[in-house]
Amino acid sequence: MTKTGKFHILRQIPSSIWALGLVSLLMDVSSEMVHALLPLFMVTTLGASVFIVGLIEGAAEATALIVKVFSGALSDYLGKRKGLAVFGYGLAALTKPIFALASGIGWILSARLLDRVGKGIRGAPRDALVADLAPPHLRGAAFGLRQSLDTVGAFLGPLTAVGLMLLWANDFRAIFWVATVPAMLAVVLLIVGVQEPERKISEKRSNPIRWDNLKRMGRDYWWVVIIGAVFTLARFSEAFLLLRAQQGGLALAWVPLIMVAMNVVYAFSAYPFGKLSDGVSHTGLLAAGLLVLIAADMVLASSNAWPVVLLGVVLWGLHMGMTQGLLAAMVAATAPADLRGTAFGFFNLASGLAMLVASPLAGWLWDGYGASFTFYAGAIFCVAALLLMFANRQREAA
Repeated sequence: MTKTGKFHILRQIPSSIWALGLVSLLMDVSSEMVHALLPLFMVTTLGASVFIVGLIEGAAEATALIVKVFSGALSDYLGKRKGLAVFGYGLAALTKPIFALASGIGWILSARLLDRVGKGIRGAPRDALVADLAPPHLRGAAFGLRQSLDTVGAFLGPLTAVGLMLLWANDFRAIFWVATVPAMLAVVLLIVGVQEPERKISEKRSNPIRWDNLKRMGRDYWWVVIIGAVFTLARFSEAFLLLRAQQGGLALAWVPLIMVAMNVVYAFSAYPFGKLSDGVSHTGLLAAGLLVLIAADMVLASSNAWPVVLLGVVLWGLHMGMTQGLLAAMVAATAPADLRGTAFGFFNLASGLAMLVASPLAGWLWDGYGASFTFYAGAIFCVAALLLMFANRQREAA
């Protein structure tokens, strides 16, 4: 496709989707300023073990994904999505000062859980809102664009954290205070910049989480849910990428650059692969993403030398760009339009339960057997996801 054609496609994407992407960008600047430093803060300042880091990260991410099932269903029931998104972003913004005030692991756990509850409340309604706003032939491009803008924030946040760590002599708490500013700006932009489309609401509303509604989603949708859950087992928390870099002797102030590298690759690959997904086999592209993740795991398992870790992180970012918008588009394509919020919710519920297992398991393997075993385990789960996809293709062909 020519450059002119690409810009034409971008101009066709509704302005509210662009605004949602910028909201995600600002919130990710805030969140990643905190998250790029939090594992180091817990280990070096608060004295936590890697297992505890994994437990907190797993519980936090699982909380976000599990809450999405209820917020998504509620958005379907109400016929409104923006209000829930505003509440979720607002809650996440209000938790940011707690990280700066934390004096122990209990504070960190509480703040992470509340922050992720906010993410869970906003996630499924926001994704369903993108699906509602996007023309069907541009849905993959729309999800890819939002994911790209989100990920620009995800590398600007760690980059800002590095600069402030160097400027303020590793003052974690001061940086956590700065992170509150973009979070508040995100909430303001969401309120004024996103217009929700009108939706016809039946006079007789029913609970979306009913057996007859779940059956309406169909076998193809539930296969996406299962494959997504196994995929999550393979892709544990990025906190382990930071710890792998620190293990190789990288100075504390420079460790967040690992997240910058990952998210630069993620940001610049998410939209092209999202657009590509509109015209190619979803399962084929997802399988390619899993192969890239296997390569990332094997590289990260092989050495903690910083050039090797950097290569593994770049591959990790590439697989994220190939798969995250794609999985969202697959959910949107296989679920009924009136149940999209619920569909995203159940997809994230399954992924949340998988994350609740994946990150503590990764931390336990790290503490007990070494970092390499953690990444080898991730590669094994990737193979399991590939086998599931192959079995589904065989079922469809039968």
